[in-house]
Amino acid sequence: MTAFQFALAYVLELVLGNPRWFSHPVRGLSFSIQWLEIISKRVSATPFWGKGTGLLLAIGFPTVIFLVCHFMIVWIGKYGNWVQSLLIVILAYSTLATRSFHQEAARVVNALKDGRVSEARKRLNRTIGRDVGYLTYPEILKAVLETLAVNLSERVIAPLFYLFLGGVPLAMAFKTVNTLDSMVGYKDSRYLHFGWAAGRLDDLLNYIPARITVLLICLLAWPLGLSAGEAWRIRKRDGGKAECPKAAIPEAALAGAMQIQLGGPVFYDGEKRDKPYLGDDRSEITLADYNKTVMVIYGVSLVMALFVFALRLLWDWKTK
Repeated sequence: MTAFQFALAYVLELVLGNPRWFSHPVRGLSFSIQWLEIISKRVSATPFWGKGTGLLLAIGFPTVIFLVCHFMIVWIGKYGNWVQSLLIVILAYSTLATRSFHQEAARVVNALKDGRVSEARKRLNRTIGRDVGYLTYPEILKAVLETLAVNLSERVIAPLFYLFLGGVPLAMAFKTVNTLDSMVGYKDSRYLHFGWAAGRLDDLLNYIPARITVLLICLLAWPLGLSAGEAWRIRKRDGGKAECPKAAIPEAALAGAMQIQLGGPVFYDGEKRDKPYLGDDRSEITLADYNKTVMVIYGVSLVMALFVFALRLLWDWKTK
């Protein structure tokens, strides 16, 4: 993937987001994972076989996606460079999500602004896996900010990082692992054994992107009128408290930069889970905090994209 192919894919996502008419590859991945889950679980009646088939799925399916993308790009190059470039741009675009997940959050917030709290809960329920029926106005806003922080790492920085490292095939393989984790990586009775490998692999692949996200939040905090010092302090103090550091680390950094508190107890299927608080409870979360978070999202995304573009441009120049 060249620097200009990457730039076109990035700008395309910023302009289009994720339109309903586009047959997004992640939807196809979700369907394939559901089908593979049914087949795998037929032979995974015990914890041992559950973990074994889960491991095979977590490693095998992303590997297949990587190889299919690689050979498809090579094969279609026989029909011309422009056809190959078009495929690369479309596939790269499908791995990116800066505007896409902001649109999801904006639908929730717009419903809140209009006083449609019930609709806001329904829209929020489409983006997070926990119970939302009991959430109040400020709690919904807090959930939106938490989702934005996690998605900033998983859906923005991580795909950009893997597009830089290995182009479209590696980025698509990462999206496959991330989709697997979102579908089978839960630690409940249904997926405790079958989904463990997908969850651990996703944690591993998000290890570096989560920390890049923290650095970029700290870098942009001062120009955006936020606190870089607090972002770093809260990340160090609270980032390791949660079971899922890939989520807690960027959440803690955002909470520190904004000087708000995220996290805390949540409910899954009516069962309370005492998740740690991230940040100091200095003020109630408001729409102004949401607007600042959106600026952080686009700022961090743009800086990372410019970094990737510059390195890709240097690579293109050296390999000519």
